Amino acid sequence: MTNPPSRRVQAPWADAVFAMLARGAAFMTLALLVGILISLVLGAMPAIKAYGLSFLWRTEWDPVQEQFGGLVMIYGTLMTSFIALLIAVPVSFGIALFLTELSPSWLKRPLGIAVELLAAVPSIVYGMWGLLVFGPILSTYVQQPLQSLTQGVPFLGAFFSGPPVGIGILSAGVILAIMIIPFIASVMRDVFEVTPPMLKESAYGLGSTTWEVVWKVVLPYTKTGVVGGVMLGLGRALGETMAVTFVIGNMNQLNSLSVFEAANSITSALANEFAEANEGLHQASLIYLGLILFFITFVVLAFSKVLLSRLKKNEGARS
Repeated sequence: MTNPPSRRVQAPWADAVFAMLARGAAFMTLALLVGILISLVLGAMPAIKAYGLSFLWRTEWDPVQEQFGGLVMIYGTLMTSFIALLIAVPVSFGIALFLTELSPSWLKRPLGIAVELLAAVPSIVYGMWGLLVFGPILSTYVQQPLQSLTQGVPFLGAFFSGPPVGIGILSAGVILAIMIIPFIASVMRDVFEVTPPMLKESAYGLGSTTWEVVWKVVLPYTKTGVVGGVMLGLGRALGETMAVTFVIGNMNQLNSLSVFEAANSITSALANEFAEANEGLHQASLIYLGLILFFITFVVLAFSKVLLSRLKKNEGARS
């Protein structure tokens, strides 16, 4: 005796409601983004009218005289994020490679949990640790020896100059690197693990080394996820506030291009001054900085999309 065919419950209204909710969520996200952008533009309008694009390369920041420029904060934000990526990406790649290809099975889970727990540490704890522990270590064992070795050298001497107090752009970049390593490493590990085992086993069977398998098989297969993880870390570095505020020095002057020089970033300037800023040009200039940070984040995301599209195009050309 054959079983009767199962009856399919037809509810066309459910599909319509689901489609409406999904469409509403998408449009709500766009509306929030547009609303934030419009509010930033309106709030920054006095500074935009007063300085225009010259705000980007002006170095003055004097609330008393109402003279404002964003170059110091922009430079501090970009330089600390660049240093953070320069340190975090290779370290994260090594962690992900070890967890997916080299680590013994008994070590994978506890080590992976330990890496992920670093992301749960509050940023203010990183800032306090950087100021009280890492800063003196950096000053004693890195900054002072480098200044002694490069004293009198035309370019390197200026690059490593500055008061040996352990706070500045390099210190903020290292702290940011420690903070974004868990994000990038976790994403890289997850995308490395989705590579089909058959591809890797075939490469090993042909005599490839572990590095050749990772470089020629795993990375091409997971490049989208890897770039996404790096962009996630970069976005975290660009938007970090408290940890950077503790260790960057919060100085609104650009005396030199030294990595040990105290500087400021957009987020730390907003955190330190926005609550006490008077309505008018000072507050508008701070909002202008927020608008610039919004634009920097947009440019970074757009660049990542262009990079991924070019990678796919070149991959199609090779095939």
